[in-house]
Amino acid sequence: MIIKKIPCQVALPVRHTVLWPDKPVSFCVVEGDENALHFGVFIKGQLVTVASIYIDGTNARLRKFATLPDFQGQGLGSYLIKHIIEILKSKDITLFWCDARKTAISFYQKLGLKQRGKEFDKSGVMYIKMAVYLN
Repeated sequence: MIIKKIPCQVALPVRHTVLWPDKPVSFCVVEGDENALHFGVFIKGQLVTVASIYIDGTNARLRKFATLPDFQGQGLGSYLIKHIIEILKSKDITLFWCDARKTAISFYQKLGLKQRGKEFDKSGVMYIKMAVYLN
């Protein structure tokens, strides 16, 4: 397993396949992608997990985090998020947060994130904001 910084365009096919396969690829493009940090996990040269981080001052937001179905449940996503959190700590980021799909709440709780606020709907999927203070 190798973690690398990647260009957004490299992350798009995994984002699309996992998160919004019924939408056009353009639906998976996020405002600010050009300035975000994009990471990928590679297994035997294949990109299998992606995550994008959008930094605003001392806050970092995780968006478009996805692992290909054949590689889910193997700890790759947890490993990547832990790696990203260590990078963010070194950049003096104090808050790491995301809008988590309701189906993924327990995953984020295991990483130390806590629910903030109420559930909300985004494009027909239920989400809840989750966050953790880093420093």
